[in-house]
Amino acid sequence: MDVIIRAYVPGDRAACRALWCELTEHHREIYEDAGIGGDDPGGHFDEYLAHPHFVAAWVAELGGRIVGLTGLLRGEDGVEIEPVVVRRAQRSRGIGRRLVEHVIAEARERGERSLSIRPVARNAGAIRHFLRAGFSVVGRVELFQSLVDSDRTWRPGVTLHGQELDC
Repeated sequence: MDVIIRAYVPGDRAACRALWCELTEHHREIYEDAGIGGDDPGGHFDEYLAHPHFVAAWVAELGGRIVGLTGLLRGEDGVEIEPVVVRRAQRSRGIGRRLVEHVIAEARERGERSLSIRPVARNAGAIRHFLRAGFSVVGRVELFQSLVDSDRTWRPGVTLHGQELDC
């Protein structure tokens, strides 16, 4: 079966909310924090669609089922891919790559000058995929400092300008 990448339509909402929940669950797993996304992580998909910088979204369809989601947000210096999510059972089949390639082509067609993506630092697999897709320039770094006691543990993992950072 071939994967079809097409524009998001309102009838895709339930399937895309479920994908958003899968993305949240993945972040919960890699950060070992069940609180990420709150009690209704699918509700964040609705917020995403209503975001003032929302440009467009696309889905990946396989055998009539939505198995992936991606989109574009307007950023300060161009557009940003947000999110890229593929149903867990369909990962490692090139669907995420196809979604990213589609968004890159869309951004070019729209005459955008730059395209960025912001994977969470601990998601090494996603970072490797995005590097292979041509995202090899670091444009900005976001550093955090915890201001409250938390159960979240940080791991060593990133060296930037000779500085060891946790993620």
